[in-house]
Amino acid sequence: MKKEFLYSEIANNIADKIKTGVLKAGERLPSVRKLSEEHGMSVNTAKRVFLELEAQSLVQSKPQSGYFVSTLNYLKLPLPEASQPVPVANNREPDALISGVYSTMGRSDLTLFSIGVPSGNLLPLAKLKKEIVLATRELKEGGTEYEPLQGNVKLRRMVAARSLAWKGSLKESDLVTTNGCMNALALCLMALTKRGDTIALESPCYPGILQLAVSLGLKVLEVATHPVTGIDIAALKKLLPKITVCLLVPNFNTPLGYCMPDANKKEVVALLAAYNIPLIEDDTYGDIHFGSERPKCCKSFDRHGNVLWCGSVSKTLAPGYRVGWVAPGRYKEQILKLKLIHSVSSTSVINEAVGNFLLTGKYEHHLRHLRRTLQENYQQCADAIADYFPEGTRISRPQGGLALWVEFPKTVDTGELYNDALKKRISISPGRMFTLQNQFHNCMRLCIGLPWTDELKLKLKQLGALAKMI
Repeated sequence: MKKEFLYSEIANNIADKIKTGVLKAGERLPSVRKLSEEHGMSVNTAKRVFLELEAQSLVQSKPQSGYFVSTLNYLKLPLPEASQPVPVANNREPDALISGVYSTMGRSDLTLFSIGVPSGNLLPLAKLKKEIVLATRELKEGGTEYEPLQGNVKLRRMVAARSLAWKGSLKESDLVTTNGCMNALALCLMALTKRGDTIALESPCYPGILQLAVSLGLKVLEVATHPVTGIDIAALKKLLPKITVCLLVPNFNTPLGYCMPDANKKEVVALLAAYNIPLIEDDTYGDIHFGSERPKCCKSFDRHGNVLWCGSVSKTLAPGYRVGWVAPGRYKEQILKLKLIHSVSSTSVINEAVGNFLLTGKYEHHLRHLRRTLQENYQQCADAIADYFPEGTRISRPQGGLALWVEFPKTVDTGELYNDALKKRISISPGRMFTLQNQFHNCMRLCIGLPWTDELKLKLKQLGALAKMI
């Protein structure tokens, strides 16, 4: 077993035991030397295991005593319950609720816990502006001409190069650029389905995906999920005879933030391939990992071109640029035909600028800062929830991404909380937005992409007080 794999496996194993409560706050962990001896690794490799766990605030060191499970308040809060959607396809979306929440986008007078993007304060805006100017100068005719149908070559080459980090081994010819990840998902669904077909999605699920499926006339089967490991494979197996396509967000799904274990990803890919059911993979959040390594994708295990891997920089770099892509496997020609019909070309200047941002290493530098900030934001928000929210509140423990899922006691209706919070100039995303079924009424999603301040802490305190009054 390679040392790097061993180190990662052991760190993840200990992290999972802490997150699921097997290891309790304050418990002492094995010494560096004992860990080294037990697993046949060097002392330096064993130290890396603890440094990784310490970086995630899961363990803390005490001089002359060793390492202990962290006693942070939020670790005392239980995880949300595993979801239990009914196995019946439907297409009833909470349209009014979703429209109301997303109508608050861009409002500077509100604290927008409801919009799942990083704040502009966390983005390299000045550097991006320079890249736009540079792209205008470098592109033929200043970028006013159509680019190739498949998309900007530099951007596709850089996305392909970055796929090596998750064992994707993509080539620039494997990729098609799109206008953001939602456009990529839409093209995939249009290529693979017709009205009346049934699609399997995780439950809870990002509202935009639910709305997209409904708008295309698809029936939706929601699949049960666990807050740490993601989709319930046994539940998915039962639905296979009924579905045409499966769409998953395996890396840091919003709203729960879980990361499917590699073994689960591999099993799902093989299972769907055996039934000849395409898998659309939304990997928008894959680059925002809190651990030291970028997680693999389902595409990493694809041997038959059955996985359509979609991504973008909308959650990491520039939401408004609408830069995305898809590696559609054996469905490339269908995707290209639909792109020609629906958009002809991506925006040349913007795609060139993002491609160059990736090429120069600025993107990875930015990501290192963003990941650390988001993890710290999560911990600050979670501690405030532990201090101020009603007794019996549960929260997710995201391993990356931008979302924190809060599950209140059953008596709290987050639709009502949403209305009360708006009066305090706070916007949240009620749990009912993330399903087409009658569930998650006592849940909400909070975005952790806002810079942490005393004012933000006060807003969470106000939110907790409102929830206690319901």
